[in-house]
Amino acid sequence: MNETAEDSIPIPGTPFNAAEITALSHLYRGELYRSTAWRIRLDATTNWAVAATGLALSVAFSGPTASPLPLALVGLLVAVFLIIEARRYRFFDFWRIRAHVFELNFFGPILRGYGAQTDNGWNEILYGDYAHPALHITFVEALGRRLRRNYGWIFMIQVACYAGKLLIHPYPINSIHEIWERAAIGPISGQFVILAGVAFHGTWIAVAFLTWRSRRGSRHHKPSHHTDALLNLARGSS
Repeated sequence: MNETAEDSIPIPGTPFNAAEITALSHLYRGELYRSTAWRIRLDATTNWAVAATGLALSVAFSGPTASPLPLALVGLLVAVFLIIEARRYRFFDFWRIRAHVFELNFFGPILRGYGAQTDNGWNEILYGDYAHPALHITFVEALGRRLRRNYGWIFMIQVACYAGKLLIHPYPINSIHEIWERAAIGPISGQFVILAGVAFHGTWIAVAFLTWRSRRGSRHHKPSHHTDALLNLARGSS
C-alpha cells in the first residue's frame, strides 16, 4: 500500500498517523478472527460431549433390561472431549487476551474522545507478547475452567442418570445388594465399579476447586514481566 504524505502525518493528540491506525485496526481484526475461530472449536467439542451423553441416555433407558454400562463409558468419552477442549481453550485465551488489550487500550480511549493513547505503554507490552509469545494459562487451569463452565454440568447429569438407573429402573431397589448387582460389569463387582466412578468424578471435582483462584501464567516457563503486564492490561489495570 502506498502511503501518502497526509497518511504519514501524526493525528493531533495521538502518537499514530492515519496509516498506522488503519494497520492497527487490521491487526485487531486478525486477532479477533483467530479468537473467534478457537471459540467455535470450543463449541464443537462441547456439542460432541452433549450429543454423546444424550445417546448414552437413550441406550441406557431404552428398555427394562438395558444395561447402565453406556452411562459409565460415556463418562470416559466426555473426559476425552474435555482434554481436547482444555487444550483448545489455552489457544482461545491466548488470542482473546490480545484482542481485549486492543479493545481496552486502543479503541477505548478513541471511543471516549481522547484519541489513540500509549501513556500506559500498552503498545510496548503487546509488542513484547508478539516477540516472545507464551500461553497465558496452564493446561490444568484450562481443565478447571471448562469444568466449571460446561463439563461439570454434563458430568453431573451423567451421575444423576446413572444413579437413577441403578435405583429405580426398571423398578425401585429393595436392598443395597441390588445396587451392587445392577452396577456389576461382567466379572467386575458392583462395589469396584461404584468406587471407580467416585474416584473418576472426584478427580474432576478436585481439579475444579483447586484451580478456582489460580493465577494465569504458564507453569512450564516462568511468567515473564511482559506477560504479567499484558494480563493486567486485559483486566483494565495499568
